[in-house]
Amino acid sequence: MPNPTIHRRSFTIGRRTVGDDQPVFMIAEAGVNHNGDTNLALKLVTAAQEARADAVKYQTFKAERLVVPTAPKAAYQLEVTSRDESQLDMLRALELDEAAYPGLIKACAAAGVEFMSTPYNVEDIEFLMRHNVPALKLASIHAAEPSFLKYAAQTQKPLIISTGMCTMTEVKRAVEVVRSAGNTNFVILQCTTNYPSPAHDANLRAMVTMRDQLGVLVGYSDHTQTDTSCIAAVALGACVVEKHLTLDKGMAGPDHSSSLETAELRAYVGRIRETEAALGKSTKSPSDIEARNIPGMRRGIATRRAIAKGAKITEADLTLMRPAAKVPAAAWDMVIGTYAAKDIPAGVHLMPGDFSMANGDF
Repeated sequence: MPNPTIHRRSFTIGRRTVGDDQPVFMIAEAGVNHNGDTNLALKLVTAAQEARADAVKYQTFKAERLVVPTAPKAAYQLEVTSRDESQLDMLRALELDEAAYPGLIKACAAAGVEFMSTPYNVEDIEFLMRHNVPALKLASIHAAEPSFLKYAAQTQKPLIISTGMCTMTEVKRAVEVVRSAGNTNFVILQCTTNYPSPAHDANLRAMVTMRDQLGVLVGYSDHTQTDTSCIAAVALGACVVEKHLTLDKGMAGPDHSSSLETAELRAYVGRIRETEAALGKSTKSPSDIEARNIPGMRRGIATRRAIAKGAKITEADLTLMRPAAKVPAAAWDMVIGTYAAKDIPAGVHLMPGDFSMANGDF
């Protein structure tokens, strides 16, 4: 749970409040799963809405500004795309037409889902600013790029920053860069940069370390193939969760196979909400249903055997029996050593007038 010495904080992304003591902000990472097709990108908005995500996120880039022609593909990309295709050619096919953005933003507004995107260059940030996006989602590579991070932070838009591949020193520097730009509305995501990623690489305790040592809001970008890591992250205090969304895992492209389809993401979100409900609140008190069960489930002090008037009451005389009674179990030590104020039969609950502190004239 969040460190109690850290001030509770939150901020807004569009119509949603993100932060401590708020529902988890669920990002459906559409990414490049539109395969460069505007119609598919629009369908992913509907899918995010049906999955009950809070936001749907794309990626804003121009391939020529992102990689040099000789750049190799990542290992995971080689496993799911053609080895004969360069990374540059792959990215060219995955660019989203700038003309698609107004329609996507309008569709998100109609669907009640926040539009977000990840920029990869200054020109991309400027483009997104012209469309007045509610926040910027920065990829793990950006956490190790102080100059780019500073430019993004200076927009004063809320930032959600993944930290895959980062050391703690790099994360600390990233946080310092953002704060030095006067931007306090950001979340740091624990992330493992591999698609898919095994649960044993999730390293969720690092998320807690970043929160406690840096005093930041934290979340989790999930690339695993089960719900376990996500549920654990929410239980540990993640206020943002990101998960890839696709219309069809069988489609061609680098991220489809490690993404969730609509029904799967909806179930995933449902388990997040169930986890939140299970976490409850920080105060220890009976729930409403528990309060109704107290009278029948708790026990009161009862007589194990008959006790004659004037007799000193001993432990051998008493037992605890349901239901709760006017002399509760917690009064046991107070009752032992008192005297019976009247004859008390066996197998009945004690009443307050049944005993006295002294063997006087009853």
